[in-house]
Amino acid sequence: MVLAQVPVNRQTTVVEALRLRRDATLAASDGGVLTLRQSRFELMMTRPGVGRRALLLRLADHWVSHLDATRLVAEIEGEAQIMPAQVLLRRLVLNCWLDRRLLLPDRPLLEVMPKGLGRWGAETQRRHQPGEAYKVSRFVSLRGEDGRMVAQSPLSTIAIGLPDRRVLGALNDAVGQDGCDSATFGAAAGLDETTAGRLLDELLTAGVIVAIADQRAESTQPPQALWSAEDLGLHGRSRPGRHALPIGGTYRFAGSFPAEPLRATFPGRPVVPLPVPDPVRISGSDPSFSAVLDARRTIRDHDAEHPITLDQLAEFLFRVQHTTDIRELDGYEVGRRPYPTGGGMCELELYPMVTRCEGLAGGLYHYDSVEHRLELVAEHDANADRLLDYASAAAAIRQPPQVQLVVTARIRRLMWKYEGLGYALILKNAGLLTELMYLVAAAMGLAPCALGAGDSAAFATLAGLDPLVEPSVADFLLGSRAAA
Repeated sequence: MVLAQVPVNRQTTVVEALRLRRDATLAASDGGVLTLRQSRFELMMTRPGVGRRALLLRLADHWVSHLDATRLVAEIEGEAQIMPAQVLLRRLVLNCWLDRRLLLPDRPLLEVMPKGLGRWGAETQRRHQPGEAYKVSRFVSLRGEDGRMVAQSPLSTIAIGLPDRRVLGALNDAVGQDGCDSATFGAAAGLDETTAGRLLDELLTAGVIVAIADQRAESTQPPQALWSAEDLGLHGRSRPGRHALPIGGTYRFAGSFPAEPLRATFPGRPVVPLPVPDPVRISGSDPSFSAVLDARRTIRDHDAEHPITLDQLAEFLFRVQHTTDIRELDGYEVGRRPYPTGGGMCELELYPMVTRCEGLAGGLYHYDSVEHRLELVAEHDANADRLLDYASAAAAIRQPPQVQLVVTARIRRLMWKYEGLGYALILKNAGLLTELMYLVAAAMGLAPCALGAGDSAAFATLAGLDPLVEPSVADFLLGSRAAA
């Protein structure tokens, strides 16, 4: 039976209580239909009966123990309906519609919070071995949520709520070299060993703790050792299947604040108008697409005697980033660029850091992709040197690049619409732009080189940008191609 009370000793009893998971809602219609909703999923119950209906409404915003559920249904419909109510609860638990809480009288200990939905959202239950020590998995993250700490591994479909400080402290002890077993965990949490063992079972099932040998393998053996906790967390959150969290174009902030306008500008800064390239000339002089693909190379060396020109830089920027077809769609602006931009959100911006360009003074510029012009953001200073020094070291070149193109993302532009996969989408779009820059540079006979990373702190200081508002996400070196 679900929600059974488990005797620990003569003084205490661990109780399991249930409530509707916090990211789900229960709606009642005039026709008596109850509908559970969670993100993109719904479960309709047409004739639940008055007792089960009352129980579901109670579960929507209260923790309900086995005894409370039995009394509620019996008072409304009689004892004959207790079993159907228990069956309903069991089905809701198995399909991950309910959170579970383990508690002692007046002491909530631990909450089991499914992140998936349906039978695939549950994990195979694991049991601890008495005397065996366990450690916190290196993949686990800890965050504050709804007034308590929550521990979660991206390898699991279950998160663990930790409303009790002593249990949280005992879990902290499991980070140490020796880990903890049921006896030491119970002593740290102020619990008897049987109760502590039950908590360890839930922590093991959720992947929050693992056997010491398994924890060691997480850092030494593939495939786990190849993943960082951050990479695995981002990957898991941005891919549906192992969770039922909101993902995609949910417009979660549409009712809170407006979307940013598509065009980003720096009002009052000096402006450099750029010549518009002739499409007829380009189509007549460009190599074939197959030839461009074949010619695509990373070229680090620039022609010091004949640096890139302003006309070349202007044509390059126009071909990779020029924004057209700006229009309003459902209350926000969208546009078109030469590469896909996540529903037309056009969140990426280009900042040329110029050291040598014939016809253009050095400094950090912003490319206004709507008006096809450059805006001077900052003069060359010590932060520019930091930015360029890192780029030179990353590319293994002796001299600063003629132009370093810093790609940024306007977070609000994209994440106002997209949830769960926003940053992953930014990186995908940055990859598309990077490949396009390579192909255009190959077609123009320029020297392109993408960097694995750039000095984001130096750039943010130089540009005067808040990295939470508009962080740099990619870097690309560009210059004239030295003679073979």
